[in-house]
Amino acid sequence: MILRRRHCERVFGLGLLAAVFAAPIFGQSGPPRPMVLDRVIAVVNNQPILLSDVDDAVRLSVLDTGAEGGTPTRAQALDELISRALIGQQMRREEIVAATPTQGQVEARLGEIRAELPECEKANCATRQGWETFLAARGLTAEGVESYVRKRLEILRFIEQRFRQGIRVSPQQVETYYRETLLPRYAPGAPVPKLESVAPRIEEILLQQQVNALFDDWLKNLREQGDIEVLDPALETAAAGAGAGEAEE
Repeated sequence: MILRRRHCERVFGLGLLAAVFAAPIFGQSGPPRPMVLDRVIAVVNNQPILLSDVDDAVRLSVLDTGAEGGTPTRAQALDELISRALIGQQMRREEIVAATPTQGQVEARLGEIRAELPECEKANCATRQGWETFLAARGLTAEGVESYVRKRLEILRFIEQRFRQGIRVSPQQVETYYRETLLPRYAPGAPVPKLESVAPRIEEILLQQQVNALFDDWLKNLREQGDIEVLDPALETAAAGAGAGEAEE
């Protein structure tokens, strides 16, 4: 993976910094000064990532029902966006049309989020007004959230389609997981489920573990071969360290 910072002259020359002229302050003499509205903080194989993208990712993290550790930092959000950019580029190369989720699937996932988020219970997210109030308080819109959920589902379906095919779990693997992983979780004397009743769930767990392992290796390879430039010195080191072993969910 290439992580390097361009000189400001090159950034301005490529037009990667968006700016407008601000109105002069009352009583101020001289020409108006440029006011930065947004700026590119990373480039992934010629695809720019804006500071606003990172801030959006931080705000949208509130929708991650399985997140631990609270709100991510900008460096963590940038690292996730780098992964998504690499995955999206690969999806376009492989033309995975089947990965596109339907509107019904998007709405179903949104319903799960509204039901699972603890904060949503207080905000009454089950109602349209409650949901929109919840989003507005966090600087989000219903349209933006729907787009976010759609993209995440698309990535998840791509991962399943690309890496799950051909994976087989043997009965011996299921039995080993049952004896060595599941049974030790039960207290002595407590009733335990029979192998036959939990075998399908164990098989799914083992399948997902193999999918995750294949995906992690694949994403690591994309990072190593990709041209990833972090232009913000404050995020450069943090993104490099976070990208060493993190994968897209």
